[in-house]
Amino acid sequence: MKDKLGCFVGIDVSKSHLDVAIRPSGKIWTVANDAKGIKSLVDALTDLNPLLIVMESTAGLEMPVAVDLAAAGLNVVIVNPRQVRDFARATGKLAKTDRIDAQILARFGEMVRPEVRPLKDEQIQELSALISRRRQIVDMLTAEKNRLTSAPKRIQKDIKAHIQWLEKRLDNVDDEIQKRIKASPIWREKEAILQSVPGVGPVLTASLLCDLPELGRLNRRQVAALVGVAPLNRDSGLFRGKRKVWGGRANIRAVLYMATLSSVRANSVLKLFYNRLCGEGKPPKVALTACMRKLITILNSMIKNNTPWQPCLKTT
Repeated sequence: MKDKLGCFVGIDVSKSHLDVAIRPSGKIWTVANDAKGIKSLVDALTDLNPLLIVMESTAGLEMPVAVDLAAAGLNVVIVNPRQVRDFARATGKLAKTDRIDAQILARFGEMVRPEVRPLKDEQIQELSALISRRRQIVDMLTAEKNRLTSAPKRIQKDIKAHIQWLEKRLDNVDDEIQKRIKASPIWREKEAILQSVPGVGPVLTASLLCDLPELGRLNRRQVAALVGVAPLNRDSGLFRGKRKVWGGRANIRAVLYMATLSSVRANSVLKLFYNRLCGEGKPPKVALTACMRKLITILNSMIKNNTPWQPCLKTT
């Protein structure tokens, strides 16, 4: 009965099974991570009607069970594994097994109460998978090109053939990403707005559409913090440390960095801003990070106001 009044559920996801922990009752059990096991879990948790179900992001393995639980009307949140690890260390839980992880997730939900956000729909999940695949292909291309410089001649031919094949696969994935975006009127409209900014191309646009759905719904400080380009204080007593950026969504930050490199050359507003910061003695890396923050806040303002690029645009 205590569970029914308001319990918290932690689910540790692995490829073959799901470990489930309930707080405050302490009940723990395991089900198979397949259609039958997920259905039995959904039925059991629907009867409990928990206040919150918490899972870690696990390379997409968590999505089938998360989608089914959300479809059943349950409050599901997928959290950053780093947050959970920090929470576990802070509470003295250093041991690690699947069942212990499930208990920590349940306790994390009970103590921290992470915000429940809508899960990605099927269309966004497919676009996100394509973008992840694109990232993997780019990583493989980089690795093969690095190997090419030091490989023996008899191996270079094979590496070059693989590079050509990967480049074709990359072109195919890029074409598929564009087809998915063009098929959605909402995405087409947002794409036109985002790519009106000099330096913003299809890779950043697609990444923002699927990995930063909050774009346009936050203020400039919130969006900068979410991406991980907001300087954070490091002060204690009389000590005043350097402000540093950290955390946030690494995937977005990586493509934003590359777009900003283009923007400080092609975009007159960011170029002027970058040169001014460098002229004031800021290190180039610091100046570039500031430009990343300025670019994402400009894009956020444009989506919020549904207006294309204007060089005199003020961020809000």
